[in-house]
Amino acid sequence: MNAYERLMARLKGEPVDRPPNFNIFMTFAARHIGRPLSEYYLDYRVLVDANLAMVEEFESDIMQAISDPYREAHDFGSNIEFPADSLPLCKEPLLKDPRRLKAVRKPDPASGRRMSDRLNAVRLMRENVGDDIPVMGWVEGALAEAADLRGDTHFLMDLYDSPEWVLDLLELCTETAIDFARAQVEAGAHIIGLGDAIGSQVSPELYRRFTLPYEKKIFKAVHEMGAIARLHICGDTTRILPDMVESGADIIDLDWMVDMETAAEMFGDRVSLCGNFDPVAVMLQGSSEDVYRATQECITEGGFRSISAAGCEVPIGTPHDNLRAQVQALRDIGSA
Repeated sequence: MNAYERLMARLKGEPVDRPPNFNIFMTFAARHIGRPLSEYYLDYRVLVDANLAMVEEFESDIMQAISDPYREAHDFGSNIEFPADSLPLCKEPLLKDPRRLKAVRKPDPASGRRMSDRLNAVRLMRENVGDDIPVMGWVEGALAEAADLRGDTHFLMDLYDSPEWVLDLLELCTETAIDFARAQVEAGAHIIGLGDAIGSQVSPELYRRFTLPYEKKIFKAVHEMGAIARLHICGDTTRILPDMVESGADIIDLDWMVDMETAAEMFGDRVSLCGNFDPVAVMLQGSSEDVYRATQECITEGGFRSISAAGCEVPIGTPHDNLRAQVQALRDIGSA
């Protein structure tokens, strides 16, 4: 059973040789192949090489074009800096002055410097793995992209002070996400991941007004393109779990703060859960025995459609033995 077959069977609740391994590798992958982080962000060939290494050495079941939240923001015109071997920085939000919104236009995924780089990554991934391993493209959710363009603090205040302005911005971000998703599916992506990290920072009421309708619209478009939809919201999403399942996502990532068993009972067979042991306390700082035990517990609690991953990105410095313990736990579950 190859990785693509494994995923498709798991999504349907059918038997698999082992649950899929969907760890999010970004900075760890770049460092693992000895390349500075800036190259991972700016050169699609480095991103692809890093993903291939994760497949070959740690049995990852996914090739993922995820890198950082600033692909779209950069091509909108935000001032983003890329230190040689550190995380990218937004030096000044594009919409520091909200009056600029009227002049902002959607970036073109095919010509935007960083969006087109991701398209190249997806194409090269598909050339390398075909249909043996699922290829995942990525877009920023409307709420997350709006916060990137405006700045988190100002944007959270805008939700209360200027809601109509926010709705206009969210429509623009949604159209951009759909355009970018379509371009990635056309380039060869089987899955479109959507990151809406700031969604865990708003109330359920605000999530239902300013987040959920746009996730639903994006995922409806993704399904019409024939692709799988994956929702990723970092942090404690316990309060919004009933709403997240209404997004239309096929896969929902859960961070370590969320009780997997509770989520599984709430979601039933409507979605595949992905996660969710602590990427720092367990994956980075724990023993291989800790990782093995946590992996099996999460799969047991998550149910027969669940997918294995740490709750969020695998940190730089994670012991290789811990990553291999996760793989062994999945094999043992599959052979049980």
